[in-house]
Amino acid sequence: MPRHMVTGAAGFIGSHVAQHLLARGDEVVGVDCVNDYYDVRLKEARLKRLEGRPGFRFERLDLSDRAKTAELFATSGCTRVIHLAAQAGVRYSLTNPHAYVDANLQAFMNVLEGCRHHGVEHLTYASSSSVYGLNTEMPFSVRDNVDHPLSLYAATKKANELMAHCYSHLYRLPTTGLRFFTVYGPWGRPDMAMFLFAKAILAGEPIQVFGHGAMRRDFTYIDDIVEGVVRTSDHTAEPDPAWSGAAPVPGRSTAPFRVYNIGNNTPVELLHLIDVIERELGKKAIRQLVPMQPGDVPATYADVADLVEDVGFKPSTPIEVGVARFLAWYRDFYRV
Repeated sequence: MPRHMVTGAAGFIGSHVAQHLLARGDEVVGVDCVNDYYDVRLKEARLKRLEGRPGFRFERLDLSDRAKTAELFATSGCTRVIHLAAQAGVRYSLTNPHAYVDANLQAFMNVLEGCRHHGVEHLTYASSSSVYGLNTEMPFSVRDNVDHPLSLYAATKKANELMAHCYSHLYRLPTTGLRFFTVYGPWGRPDMAMFLFAKAILAGEPIQVFGHGAMRRDFTYIDDIVEGVVRTSDHTAEPDPAWSGAAPVPGRSTAPFRVYNIGNNTPVELLHLIDVIERELGKKAIRQLVPMQPGDVPATYADVADLVEDVGFKPSTPIEVGVARFLAWYRDFYRV
């Protein structure tokens, strides 16, 4: 079976992807610097679920360190890389921009070089729905131009796609970028809305509802994300023989390069999400309706046609099912 490098292995998506690969018998080299962007105890708890499992090895490493990353690739023996490590968060990028240059640009450069020089067969990496920025045509399609990001975080993710294309073109390195749409579920990130809402409602504290509750998000359950990531990693990117520079399609190329959306294809209004959480918890929220914050977009909605066509997968978990599973985990993990 292939040996995968999964970066961001202590993170939300990365830990789930590593679990999935190990369960089917693959070897996994997990990589993470375990920074303190949010509660390190949660990250360490995710790692405990992986450590000691047959086929798993963990490397505590900052991928922005060029020399150490080069050494990692030289010794890991990995044939596939799933790069999920990044500095996340739109709002955090407004006050801590340099963290995004280090983690999302420098580190990605080092990963590309590692893949190029050490025989990696396929690089699959995390992009984001935030790249759609000022786009208003719904649903968002990978065939649309995305040149107007609204945050530095979004700009770094667009830059990752451009950098990957260069390496696919110059060195024939197969790369696939995945634009994730608002991922949620057990073991999720504490800075995400669903986590914050659950914590506040259970504590009887008010919640801030941005965009006065009219914002819509294509909430995508973690199991669907993991299935899409693994299937895409298994489906090595190839050149598109029909691609033409006279009418270029952004998500494809004459190089072995692909970009896909992974979203539930079903936008949910923020107020409806809160209603679902309230019903599941049996407790009403104290709602504070506030304007949108800088960097936010009013709606996200994923067109997943290319993912279905090429990979044969479409996320499908209803918000009611996903929220129930998340809250069951949350109450168990935090003993509330």
